[in-house]
This record gives sequence, structure tokens and C-alpha cells, in this order.
Amino acid sequence: MNVSTRRMRARRRAAVGIVTVVTLALSGCTPWPFSVGASGGSHDAASSRGADQPHVAETVAPDLQQFYSQQLNWSRCGEMQCTNATAPLDWEHPGAGTISLQLVRHRATGNKLGSLFVNPGGPGGSGADFVENSLNYAVGDALVRQFDVIGFDPRGVGRSTAVKCLDDEAMTKYLYDIVPGAIGSDEWIAAQTKAQTAFGEACVKNTGPLIEHVDTVSAARDLDLLRSIVGDQKLNYLGFSYGTFLGATYAGLFPAKVGRLVLDGALDPAADGLDHSITQAVGFESAMRSYLTKCLKGKGCPFSGSPDDGMKQVGALLDAVAASPLRGDDGREVGYSTLSTAIAYPLYSPQAWDQLTAMFKDVKSGSAELALQLADAYNDRSATGHYSTNLIPAFIAISCADDSGSTDVATMRREAATINEAAPYLGPGFGYAGLWCSGMPAAKGKPAPISADGADPILVIGTTNDPATPYKWAQALAKQLSSGVLVTYNGEGHTAYNKSNSCVDRTVENYFINGTVPKSDPNC
Repeated sequence: MNVSTRRMRARRRAAVGIVTVVTLALSGCTPWPFSVGASGGSHDAASSRGADQPHVAETVAPDLQQFYSQQLNWSRCGEMQCTNATAPLDWEHPGAGTISLQLVRHRATGNKLGSLFVNPGGPGGSGADFVENSLNYAVGDALVRQFDVIGFDPRGVGRSTAVKCLDDEAMTKYLYDIVPGAIGSDEWIAAQTKAQTAFGEACVKNTGPLIEHVDTVSAARDLDLLRSIVGDQKLNYLGFSYGTFLGATYAGLFPAKVGRLVLDGALDPAADGLDHSITQAVGFESAMRSYLTKCLKGKGCPFSGSPDDGMKQVGALLDAVAASPLRGDDGREVGYSTLSTAIAYPLYSPQAWDQLTAMFKDVKSGSAELALQLADAYNDRSATGHYSTNLIPAFIAISCADDSGSTDVATMRREAATINEAAPYLGPGFGYAGLWCSGMPAAKGKPAPISADGADPILVIGTTNDPATPYKWAQALAKQLSSGVLVTYNGEGHTAYNKSNSCVDRTVENYFINGTVPKSDPNC
């Protein structure tokens, strides 16, 4: 059954509907949807400059002392160092069991200023993979020289103690099978509810006690533990997409321990599910309109007329595959949900718009192959049907732990109508998010502003036409944070640091390295 995109806030930072897995990024999903840079240079972790810092003397409750006093044993993994840390399963009851957290570290190649923790988004994105496989995409050379760059898998994710739901075959059916009935009809809601409940129950059964404790507050407490045991007095942190919600949550819990935080592609922790869905749906339509404006000026565009005409043609294409799905060579079908995912994925980055054009041409010719390839890339599914990460299960479990939304059918239908009015072409993929958490444990969180009173200055970066985490969320978060400083990138795409322009890069790196805080928005 096709999952929908849902709100990523805490999120989820993200949020989305239940028809398409469209915004895994909302949270962002992750900010590196296409070509990712290689790991950095020829640095040899075994001969890294600088010794580990001594443990920070922390005043913690006696039942937490064993966690904060642990010693990390780093081992070489390629050009990096890897280790596992131990954290409480339940921070409110530290004696109730433990979990493992995976870390990957690239040692500073120059004069080390400290550690820099990096989170790529999701929720469900692997920070360990992000740093290990894409160091030079995650951070610029200036930060590689002066920080130990650390990627970590939050609880429930990747190589940490992880959420487990379905095997590969069942996961493919869940993500790609066509849901009967028109979106929002009684038949469709019944089928969605059945599929989502079965998925949630499988996650509860196969994950075990962890499924009750994958909320973002628990992950933020893990992050404080990691900060301490690598020897840093304060947290230096770069969070993309959902990672901004994790970072803001940390700042709200531990304002006195905030060092230098950059939150890029920000989520608004105070926005409710409906606002998230509307804002994201409008954001993706805005990105689609920008794509069409460029496409229609070039040669070989699969659409014609004005950008408004192109939007109508995209909507008609979605309606056509909803009525008559395309069948791929492997037997899977491309209906509304899968095509929505295939459309959304390239909209994360203007550099991927050519792939979007190729996919549209392929679909209009009656082929499902390129749409399936893009959806597979979004879902971390290989050509052989294997899921290389647990991105989607973790995304759903963490999102539902943070905010499960309304399950009242009448309320969902009213919300869907509001979303569709605001975004008539892509909006149907963002409604009915309340069905998404059927079968999952009750949410622990709810939308609320974060002020982090007493924290040092925090940079909040917003891109003016970011589809997954629209600019208004960055504006909102910067205002909520008592020490928030807005940095605007005027452009397209999801997230800005190390992938937009020198103004953004210079602002971020001067802040991390020199502590320089812009006196006003640099308006990059």
C-alpha cells in the first residue's frame, strides 16, 4: 500500500499526506537526493591529528552516570573511525534496558576546534552513512580541517538499534501496491486503514520495546550524551531538514550546552499537521512551477503552453495513472502515489530537473520504468528489490512518535479539501495523514514553539523556494528561538549550505570557525 508523505515535524519535520511518500525530506528527508560527493580526501583515521578530549565532567543523576562516564573505543573503517555508544532505552527509566548508537568520525585534518555533529534529515536518514560516504557534500573543506566531523544514526535508524517492520517483499507491496478506490472515498479509507494498521503492528512486533521510545526528545537526549562522551563542553551541530527539528529540540532541552548550531532547511515545531501539509503541498507546487517555467523555455519539454497550462497537464497525468496505472517490467504498477513520489524526488534539487523531464517523457510514452527508478531511489530500494536502509520504517515510526495527527474521518476530509484548494495539482498527495499512524504506539509529542532561552546564537537557514521545508518555516523558527538568527538563501532546492552559493557557505563557516554571527540577515 502506498504510503503518503506526511509531516516531518517532530515532527515531523516533515509531514505529509498518506497517499505519497513524497516528502521524506520534509523533514526533509535527506538533503542529498542525487549525486553525492565522495568521502573526503586521503585522510588516514589511524594517524589523525589530535588526541581525544578527556571526558566532560557532567552533573547527572546517579542512574545516568554509567552512560555519561563510558569510554568510546574507536576503530578504523575505511578513511574514518567508527564506534558504538550505549544509551538508555528509556531516558525516564534508565535501568529498563539499553540501546546502541552508531557513530562515524572524520578527524580534523588541521587545528582542531572541537567536534561537529551532523544530521542529514529524515527522520530516518543515516548520519553515519552521510559522513562516511558523502563527507565533502555534508561539509566544506574549511570545516573538515578544523572539526572532527561526526555522523551518527539516531535511535531507531540505520546501524543504531533500529526500527524493523517488514521484509523486502512485504515492504515493496506496502509502498507500491495500488490502493483501491478514489482518494478519500470510503473504500480507499478502509483499505488505507487496514494496510497502515498491519504495517504499524508489524513494526511493534518486530522492533520490540524500542518502538515506544523513538521520539525526537529521546534522540535529543542521546545527542547530549554523545556530546559529553566525545569530550565537548558544548554541542556544535549542523542539522539539515528534520535535523533542524532535532537540533532545535536539543536547544530547548539544553540551552546552556548549545555551542554553535546551524539549522538548514528548517521545520516549524509549532505548526500543526494541517499547516505542515498545506505549506508543503504549496511548496512542492511552487517548485513544480519553477521547473515548468524553465522547461517550457527550452527544447524538448514534454509540456506546452504557459506554466499554468503545464501545471494542469501534470495534474492530468496524475489523474490518468490513477485511473489506469502503468505496469513496469517487474510487474509493479505506477499509480498516483508512486508517480507523486517520482515527481517529488527530483524537485528537491534543480540539478535533478533534467531527470524529471526524462521521467515525464517516459511516462507519457506509456512506460513505468523511469518513474519506478526515481521512486526506488527515494525509498532506498535497489534494482533487486532490497532496501539498503530502514529509512522509510524509521521515518514513519519517528514521525508517529512525535505527532500522530487526527484519525477522525470527517476532520481528515475537511483538511484534505483545504489542502487541495491551496494546492490543486499535487495537494491530493498530502491529505489523510491521520491514517498513517494506525497500529503505531500513541504519540509522545505535539506541536509547540521552542524558544531555548539562554542559548548562544543559533543560525537558521531558509531557502526561498525550498519545496520540502518551505521558507516560512525557517522564518518561524528563527523568531521562536530567543537567539535565532535567520540566514536567507534566495533560490531553489532543499537546504542551502555547501550546495548553493559562497555567501551561505562563508556565513556558516565563519560562524562555526570564528563564532561570527551576522548582524542581520545576509540575504544570500
